[in-house]
Amino acid sequence: METENGSVGASGFATTDKDVGWCFGEQSVLNAIAALQRGEFVVVTDDEDRENEGDLILAAEKATPQAIAFMVRHTSGVICVSMEEERLNELRLFQMVPDNEDPKRTSFTVSVDLKHGVTTGISAADRSATIRALANPRSTADDFRRPGHIFPLRYAKGGVLKRAGHTEASLDLCRLAGLAPVGVLCEIVNDSDGSMARMPDLEVFSKQHGLVLTSIADLVCFRRRREKLVRRIEPQGARMPTKYGDFTVYAYVSELDGCEHLALVRGDPQQFSNRPVLVRVHSECCTGDVFGSLRCDCGLQLQFAMEKIAAENQGVLVYLRGQEGRGIGLSHKIRAYTLQDAGRDTVEANEDLGLPVDSREYGIGAQILVDLGVQQMRLMTNNPRKYTGLSGYGLSIMERVPVKVTPNKWNIRYLRTKKAKLGHLIEIEDEFDREKEVQVEIRDLN
Repeated sequence: METENGSVGASGFATTDKDVGWCFGEQSVLNAIAALQRGEFVVVTDDEDRENEGDLILAAEKATPQAIAFMVRHTSGVICVSMEEERLNELRLFQMVPDNEDPKRTSFTVSVDLKHGVTTGISAADRSATIRALANPRSTADDFRRPGHIFPLRYAKGGVLKRAGHTEASLDLCRLAGLAPVGVLCEIVNDSDGSMARMPDLEVFSKQHGLVLTSIADLVCFRRRREKLVRRIEPQGARMPTKYGDFTVYAYVSELDGCEHLALVRGDPQQFSNRPVLVRVHSECCTGDVFGSLRCDCGLQLQFAMEKIAAENQGVLVYLRGQEGRGIGLSHKIRAYTLQDAGRDTVEANEDLGLPVDSREYGIGAQILVDLGVQQMRLMTNNPRKYTGLSGYGLSIMERVPVKVTPNKWNIRYLRTKKAKLGHLIEIEDEFDREKEVQVEIRDLN
């Protein structure tokens, strides 16, 4: 079944590229890779909440005087080259300043020019020669003079999956294109007044010059779909008796940030490929899961999932750590609670703090499921973002299993907000039945 923007799966959730974090779509990344291989520019945008700009990006080994002249005409002119830390150290290109005060932590090194075969270093021909030399693995530190007119940037290990910047995007794209891992980048500006080009301007610019337009968000999704980002610590797992029955627990570690995650399994994983598996991907909630907070329904959802898996005697619970408060962190969540006490709802509180409403990403959870042999699943969730975030990765969601919890007077507004503003499929009666509220005895400490 098709909707205007995508398809409807067995879960009842409509799925689109944008739902799972895409901006222009997967094909835009493939087109960008092909364009770089041909020696063409691509336009890469970032998030409107970050710099809200677009960069012209080129593979450094493909830099020609004509290409650099085009770049100078249509950008700020501060041409940068993204490089890996190890290579920068080999070339003795160290940090420009010891204390980086750049708001986005862009990691500039000392600027350079090629020492031989150039004149002043500023012309398009001179700059292209310097750029190609930086991409040449045979170049040495003595081939460059410092300072110069090209600005190397230190790439964050892990690329856009670690830091969602143009520095990382340019190098990641070059590597994906099978080229030297050195990119050229510069911010696109408007011809009329020199102001930064924003999305409408970038769309016009790309069409006018026949350039591929993609985004850092697209590249993040592209890499998450194709690269193994987690590693199982102990292949056999360990027995973990619980009040819900016995589970086998597996520990995983993220290759990106070292964060550890868990998978609790009931049943034989070798049989998972033969049938749809009952699955819950649960984001860590210390206040709800550990302390039994009644402000949210997280702990109740965790209990529901474990009880249901135990009742069916098969299933997987993936416990994703580092996602406290829909990704904002524990201390920020407590700050948000303070605002909620003053009358803001869970969405408004995050926004008032300048924090994302929901920054969780479920690719790690999907890769854990794949590692366990899950191919088809019956997903326990009320959250449409979780469904779309897990789709793909070789996984098929055959059914959405609603997570049913009983609201109480402390979380009823929270649940209504999730339903109204975040699209959660929660069944809540219009008139909350006060007789069904969870009664909490407040002891007199005096």
